Amino acid sequence: MHFKSPCFALVLSGLSLGVSQAQTLRPPAYPLLTHTPYFSVWAFQEELAGAPTRHWTGEPQALEGVVRVDGRAYQFMGRAAPQYRALIPTVREQPYRARYTFKQPAAGWEKASFAAASSWQEGAAPFSDNPSDHGTTWTGGDVWVRRTVRLPTLGPTGELRLLMEHDDDAEVYLNGVLLTKQPGFNSKYDFFDVPPAARQALHTGDNVLALHANSPQGGEYLDAGLYETLPPPAPLPLAKQTAVAVTATQTTYTFVAGAVELKVNFLSPLLLDELETVARPVSYVTCTATAADGKTHPTQVLLTEAGTLATNTPYQAVSTRLGQAASLRWSAVGTTEQPLLAKQGDNLRIDWGYAYLAAPRAVQLSTGEPAVLQAAFAKAGTLPVASPTKPAQAQRVAQAAVLDLGQVAAQPAAQHLLLGYDEQYAVQYFGQNLRPWWRRDAAMTMEKALQTAEADYGRLRQKATAFDQKLYADAQAAGGKQYADLCQLAYRQAIAAHSIVAGPKGELFFFSKENFSNGSIGTVDITYPSGPLFLLYNKELAKGMLRFIFDYSESGRWKKDFPAHDVGTYPRANGQTYGEDMPVEEAGNMLIMTAAAVQMDGKADFARAHWPTLTKWVGFLKRDGFDPANQLSTDDFAGHLARNTNLSVKAIIGIACYGQMARQLGDAKTADEYQTLARDLAKKWQQLAQDGDHYALTFDKPAGSWSQKYNLVWDKVLGLHVFPPEVAQQEMAFYLQHQQRYGLPLDSRKTYTKSDWILWTATLATSQADFEALVAPVWQFANDTPSRVPLTDWHETTDAKQQGFQARSVVGGYFMKLLSDKLNASK
Repeated sequence: MHFKSPCFALVLSGLSLGVSQAQTLRPPAYPLLTHTPYFSVWAFQEELAGAPTRHWTGEPQALEGVVRVDGRAYQFMGRAAPQYRALIPTVREQPYRARYTFKQPAAGWEKASFAAASSWQEGAAPFSDNPSDHGTTWTGGDVWVRRTVRLPTLGPTGELRLLMEHDDDAEVYLNGVLLTKQPGFNSKYDFFDVPPAARQALHTGDNVLALHANSPQGGEYLDAGLYETLPPPAPLPLAKQTAVAVTATQTTYTFVAGAVELKVNFLSPLLLDELETVARPVSYVTCTATAADGKTHPTQVLLTEAGTLATNTPYQAVSTRLGQAASLRWSAVGTTEQPLLAKQGDNLRIDWGYAYLAAPRAVQLSTGEPAVLQAAFAKAGTLPVASPTKPAQAQRVAQAAVLDLGQVAAQPAAQHLLLGYDEQYAVQYFGQNLRPWWRRDAAMTMEKALQTAEADYGRLRQKATAFDQKLYADAQAAGGKQYADLCQLAYRQAIAAHSIVAGPKGELFFFSKENFSNGSIGTVDITYPSGPLFLLYNKELAKGMLRFIFDYSESGRWKKDFPAHDVGTYPRANGQTYGEDMPVEEAGNMLIMTAAAVQMDGKADFARAHWPTLTKWVGFLKRDGFDPANQLSTDDFAGHLARNTNLSVKAIIGIACYGQMARQLGDAKTADEYQTLARDLAKKWQQLAQDGDHYALTFDKPAGSWSQKYNLVWDKVLGLHVFPPEVAQQEMAFYLQHQQRYGLPLDSRKTYTKSDWILWTATLATSQADFEALVAPVWQFANDTPSRVPLTDWHETTDAKQQGFQARSVVGGYFMKLLSDKLNASK
């Protein structure tokens, strides 16, 4: 159907206003579908049709788009992900066992004729230190592995590539021929080129793949396989991409295809004042076409969604089904195995539940092989009639929809699709599988959620556009245009790194995932930097990040007098899995975040409910917080540090927050005691930390040491008045003299930084000019970084390269200036 009514014209007009702000920041990656750590699809490249769309981890999750104008087809989105056929499969595709040894073997161990391997041990792949991998335990040092694979036939093969994950240094041989040597570690499966000699070494019958790896420290993992690259389908001509704009909730591309201009809008309606809407995992894709030549042009749009949106690997078997409900048709794809919550870890994608593609009933839907669907559309503008599909590898399955826009003229013609994900259960919490918030009623289904989303379509388009404009205007007023650019870039990413879950008693839990950090769930020192966004826009979500940590302590499962670091490894929240506590870090974080939630609430009920626990934690800080022992902080990648002055600031602020909450509870005596203690400790801190024109990294003042005192920002934000203003003023003057091209280093030990902390540090500024001076290099980093991934928060300040992490929620910390302005305006 065509939307040409005055009402819809108003929506289009509002949308154009929302994306017409001059887009000068080039995002490192473009958000498309952003809901949870498992339902999160991005474009990692500038041209939407330049590469496959990807899950935030980088694995292809292909959305493809083709527009057909006057009978000619043009690709405007995505590209078919390369397909491979396993000759020697990895364990991701097929379990296997292999011979192995941890002792140096004799020379020739890699050759097929090496007979001594018969005395090696035998075990299941992969070789790993993680029990959840269900392989052979390898805890460091060297491992040598040999596996024999029989190939009954070997016809002509395409280009061969090695698929491998290794931690650390690895070398791989095929029948004695070296395929590759890879230094360091690779924390995900990647394809590696192999020499032409590999083709000559491969033969019918038994083939030996021999691997050796050495892991001197950290994690261990080794698995490899040999794959044939399959020929890609013939490419279509590309539509010309003329513009792209990112706002808080939307990404909009503009293309020219023949005589038609096509706008493709991706809307994930993450409107935090509507909890039910933000929790519902449904995005909209709207295609709007116009002709500028005064003529009419028959126009159709094809969108395909690969089966890999519902799998961890492209080799898992999936099946599809079609259905309809009320005004919608839908298609769903999911694995045949449905291993509910079976895997935990970092670099994983969901392989249970179902990816849905839905549209108004006039839209044609079908399923099949991606290349077949695309070829049929390119030829006739329609799809083959869908029929039940046999289970097949996800990389060879797609579901598709055709939007027939009719005879497109000067008046915009628009249609939309809905893309959703029904995970059914989201998290396991101390052995109990919890439903996502939107599905907390057992009677709720994705089909019902899609119908509600369809009914909400026009309203949400208007509201999201208005929200995007307001967020940008508010951020620009608070911190300038570059600050506003960063806030709108961070917004969807920060939210989509969480899952909104209904707890065992129906309470709201808001679980974060440490994306490409260590995969932890509900990490307290991820909650802490993420908090400003949620405190600003939905305080219930901010409290939802704290509840399960309180519950962990109050249930008796966590017995220490400071909070846990996490509650597990995503998506299993069955207890802390991080190997080391962060006592001062987490105690300070929980007290500060609780105090901030209470301020946003305007009442102390949340603190009252957990007062004995808060009292226990502040007692720990009173005893051990001021001069921290050798321990990790949230910046654990920087290593252990004793007498950390920034961590000491956190402890002092945490003590002051307890006093502030006591006053809000009406306990003036306790309030005076703890706020006086905090101010006394702040004076002592100044004396011990003062180092000339700045405050040192540690109390023992290594020569030339310094650090960002980003924890100090809460003194200003919460109106605690613990440290005198000159502390922040002196630090700010020092920071402005020590910036690199792409930001202020985290501290004097390295030149890398954390962009969320820079935005906190900048909020300490008393002048707009100083704030913007610290923000400008962060903006430049985001614009220039060669690391084309969803925004990293840990980067090198000299060359803007990613140091680690991506797509994490901590960029919610960019909203600290807006939060500070809001709270201080109300005082």
